[in-house]
Amino acid sequence: MSLKMRKNHSPDPPVPCALTECMSIIAGAWAPNVVWSLRSGPRRFNELREDIPPVSAKVLSTRLKELEERGVLKRRVKRTSPPSVEYELTELGQDLIPALDAIVQVGFKLKIARGEWPADEPIPSHARVERP
Repeated sequence: MSLKMRKNHSPDPPVPCALTECMSIIAGAWAPNVVWSLRSGPRRFNELREDIPPVSAKVLSTRLKELEERGVLKRRVKRTSPPSVEYELTELGQDLIPALDAIVQVGFKLKIARGEWPADEPIPSHARVERP
């Protein structure tokens, strides 16, 4: 498959653009963080708030609804007294984890390169990066 080149030598994006399509799924403040927090299994609302301390309850609630509508996560009401709600990733949500993991790896590399990761603090094993 050949790509038609533009005047600036960058290929025309496929229609629809796959990157734009993927980014629209995780659009919105804190949406990638919600997906990242759910990667290890179902979480309740307050657990997600603990995982993402800067997020407000209102924004988190909005993001959860949007991610559910986009098919990234599912909301499950447990029939307990009082009822509780858990959120978990769908297959689409699970498919996003490798992409987010790659972004996290770059984030660790940037922090280390900029000296923003304390020299005496070990790098988490999931970061899969080493100090220079």
